[in-house]
Amino acid sequence: MAPLTPDFADYEWSAISRAELLNGFVVVGWPDGAELACYSLWLAENCEGLGLDPTTRESMIDPADLPRPEDLTSAEVGADGRLVLHWQLEAGPKQTSVHPGWLRHVADGQHHPQYRFPPQEPWTAASLVEPPSLDGSTILDDDRVLLNWLILLVRYGLARLQHCPTSESFVAELTRRIGPIRGSNFGEVFTVRARHEADSTAYTGLRLGQHTDLPTRETPPGFQFLHCTENSVAGGWSRMTDGLTVVAELREHYPADYEALTTLNLGFLNRSPTEEHRWCGPIIDHVQGSMPLTLRAFYPVRAFPHMDQSDIPRAYAAMRRFSAVAHDDRFQLSYPFEPGDMVGFDNRRVLHGRDAFEPGAGTRILQGCYLDHDDLYSRFRVLVRRHGTRPAP
Repeated sequence: MAPLTPDFADYEWSAISRAELLNGFVVVGWPDGAELACYSLWLAENCEGLGLDPTTRESMIDPADLPRPEDLTSAEVGADGRLVLHWQLEAGPKQTSVHPGWLRHVADGQHHPQYRFPPQEPWTAASLVEPPSLDGSTILDDDRVLLNWLILLVRYGLARLQHCPTSESFVAELTRRIGPIRGSNFGEVFTVRARHEADSTAYTGLRLGQHTDLPTRETPPGFQFLHCTENSVAGGWSRMTDGLTVVAELREHYPADYEALTTLNLGFLNRSPTEEHRWCGPIIDHVQGSMPLTLRAFYPVRAFPHMDQSDIPRAYAAMRRFSAVAHDDRFQLSYPFEPGDMVGFDNRRVLHGRDAFEPGAGTRILQGCYLDHDDLYSRFRVLVRRHGTRPAP
């Protein structure tokens, strides 16, 4: 039988042609010249019969209990091309083996978090005149439609479904097909409509400038979904701007403003009698990770400058520049919401806004919710693995 791997993926058998133990590392090679240097204790954590739990596929060795590097005494190629390891442990000699296909996927960089993702593609109003769209009438039942929609979301940070059901439950049903809904002070699923005594500008008919939601949080929500169940108002068109394009424009043409936006911290506070979330950070945050960009840009909840007094004027000048670029017609696309439309967008990358409308001249109802990046990316990987397809680079 093939050795177990420390996950539940199916790997093509990729027989190794050589294995050499050198200074605590096992260097394995393949006939095409590819090779991988594997540290002995990393192998101990991940090989069946030693560190790998066969049920959970997790490592069950506490670091304090790891063997010594010198306890791995030899390495060789098995008859079927697997890696065979010989250990001399306190309990006695032990032989383990490692799946060569799993090793090859590491050698090829396929273990990196964003390996299966399509590349992020910056866009402007000229290259993307409307949200990339699919027919969403079967998405609750068809994994292929769901996968194709997720591909668009990862690539462009924005994707629309059309012809969806107009039931109020649809947005939650679809989101839970992907992962758990990310709750907020608005609840799990929120209804965006004009109402009296609104606790957010979203619940008015006012124009909303380009922004991202919940910069008041340590980690703002990854994706936002908005589903139109009813719309009979004039105006209220949605507007989207790609933050990747905004950042590139600022970096190239306004470097002083870009420096201020990436280094000067601002305080954000949700203004509510029952909630008080606060966070401090730059408007453009190049965080570490697979998708390294978080925009914190919602002026109704921007509260305090957290910087030296001397930096405040240039911070405000940079914010003016940021907003001007985000609202530039070259970068901003605009579209109406039709009943049955469902729009998803990367809340940390894409800035969204809305034209004003008159609440008394009709009804405009959107059902919305949030989803963390991690959960959407997880579902994406599982769907790609399940259907044996990988989007083209």
